Amino acid sequence: MKTFARRTLLCLAASALAAMPAAPAFAQDPAAYPSRMIRIIVPNPAGGTSDVLARILAKELGEQFKQSVIVENRAGGNGHIGAAFVAKAPPDGYNLLLLDMSNLTIGPSVMQLTYQPLKELTPITMPAYSPHLLVVRNDLPVKNLDELAAYAKKTGKPPSFGTPLASISQLAGIVLAQGLGFEFNVIGYKGGAQALADLAGSQIDSAMASVLASNPLVQGGKVRAIAVTSAKPFAATPGIPTVASQIPDFVTGSWQGLMAPAGTPPAVLDKLQSAVRAIVARPEIAKRLQELGSEPSDMTREQMAAWMQSETTRWAKVVKDNHIKAE
Repeated sequence: MKTFARRTLLCLAASALAAMPAAPAFAQDPAAYPSRMIRIIVPNPAGGTSDVLARILAKELGEQFKQSVIVENRAGGNGHIGAAFVAKAPPDGYNLLLLDMSNLTIGPSVMQLTYQPLKELTPITMPAYSPHLLVVRNDLPVKNLDELAAYAKKTGKPPSFGTPLASISQLAGIVLAQGLGFEFNVIGYKGGAQALADLAGSQIDSAMASVLASNPLVQGGKVRAIAVTSAKPFAATPGIPTVASQIPDFVTGSWQGLMAPAGTPPAVLDKLQSAVRAIVARPEIAKRLQELGSEPSDMTREQMAAWMQSETTRWAKVVKDNHIKAE
């Protein structure tokens, strides 16, 4: 009877082991990663900053890892469709997410999400950063932040400010105006490109957008830049003063972050982090990023995790204090 019971238990144990999914190769040997194709999910249409950066990284990572690395655009839901896909993917290092991190740090405060960014995604590294430019129509009689505030107070009419609603640019514009003692008349747009087009046509007074999107209009003489939101003067916008020079610690912009599903083995995260940081540090890649209106970033995944928590808390307060809601 005991022999029969022992055999039964052994059979059950063998069946249970057979039913378990096979452990990925890197769980036994991290050096084996990657052993197959990697996908970088970009939750935006092709052609934007995240997409261009993802394709640069995909090419370089593919050559370095001797594996195919492809970019897949999963646009929609203000970036959250693609982000949710990666959050729910197996934590094996083969589905990565590259996006403007404001999607993750603002999203939980302005809309109902199907995933929890801080719990279901884990940082790898922050390859690049691009600040915002505050730009105004050419015939607005202001050339700097002081003149903008004085104009608003003198006319008694809030300057119009074009922005996608519940976006980083709207929240940053609110904080900027409050810091200078006035307020904007916010005009909602579906996208930043449309706001910039209307600004170039003098239909609105001002807008805030990434250097990538706005600097070509500045260089073409169609709009005027009066401030940049980087912590220090930005190489791609020489001569443009920072907002931080008048509002201490005011730094916003587009931080491009590379993420993986939570639970991805640390050895894999470290391998990806090391590879990407080495890529963006190369002079030719750094030059390409600067041409896009960005600059390389060397933020580690530990620093990135702390930054995400801090930014999520920061913008949640702005959203609550100003009753911001996504449409």
